[in-house]
Amino acid sequence: MSFLARRRATFDPPRFQGWGRQRRYFEGWYFKIVVPEHNLAYAFIPGISYDAEGEGHAFLQVLDGVAATSAYHRYPTADFRPAADHFALELGPHAFATDRLRIALPDLQLDLAFTDVIGWPKRPLAPGVMGWYGFVPRMQCYHGLVSLHHGLRGTISVGGQKYSAAGGTGYTEKDWGSGFPAAWIWCQSNHLSGTTGPASLMASVAKIPWFGASFTGFLATFLLEGQLYLFTTWARSQVQTTFLKSKEVQLVFSAPGQRLIITGHPAPGGDLLSPISGAMNGKINESLRAELDVSLYLNDQLHYSGTASWAGLEVSENAEGGLV
Repeated sequence: MSFLARRRATFDPPRFQGWGRQRRYFEGWYFKIVVPEHNLAYAFIPGISYDAEGEGHAFLQVLDGVAATSAYHRYPTADFRPAADHFALELGPHAFATDRLRIALPDLQLDLAFTDVIGWPKRPLAPGVMGWYGFVPRMQCYHGLVSLHHGLRGTISVGGQKYSAAGGTGYTEKDWGSGFPAAWIWCQSNHLSGTTGPASLMASVAKIPWFGASFTGFLATFLLEGQLYLFTTWARSQVQTTFLKSKEVQLVFSAPGQRLIITGHPAPGGDLLSPISGAMNGKINESLRAELDVSLYLNDQLHYSGTASWAGLEVSENAEGGLV
């Protein structure tokens, strides 16, 4: 059962990948919810973790982007209940799916439906955003995109105050494997100035250990006016990383006829736990109120220039000097 379920899941990255894995393994999804009208921004991270000895627990991490605080809720592994044939997950009283989110905490409740979900456009050799790298065995960390952009319908209750989620936007991705990369930078936003349709920007650069060596891997997706621009290691793009003053960072992605420049401006955030050999023993600070300066050039002509607000931004402590 575990082998067959895992084989089928390989071609559908959003669903649970960890069937039968109970040592040095983690898997987690990242649900970002932003409702600017009510000054609400959250990231919800449900997942499961097993250390080297097989001790495991399920968890829900909650990042409040406005308050710049975080919380970690532990659950028995028996409370982690994934579907076998599609992405759906129940975790204690909470529920997660491609088009749904339910959070039931004492001081925070969400009951949301996701509308007009824009998922990863699957291709025969690229069922996920990692392309053929997704089939490479023994990678330390795998990454998947569940929804680049979706609208929200439903309610958010904070401390007894209920808000409508209408007009808000969401984004969902995931990671799984034995641990996060040795060093990384990650950013994401759905709020790009001057855009009229659904927009989404995600970029990640990481130093990835593999069979005793390491390489720099990267992903960048930019959904703009109905067109998805893609810069990835597997598509033979290139990246340059520059660390600027005040902990700002600039990423320059290039592909034939295309260049994407992102400059990240940090903001206060909350500390999230991250996996090391499956156990949630690491730590990364993430903001949901960062800003990104974004420029896209097509054939050396400026195609887009603007600011991405309500941005998630992570820069690991050893990123500077650790990504080469």
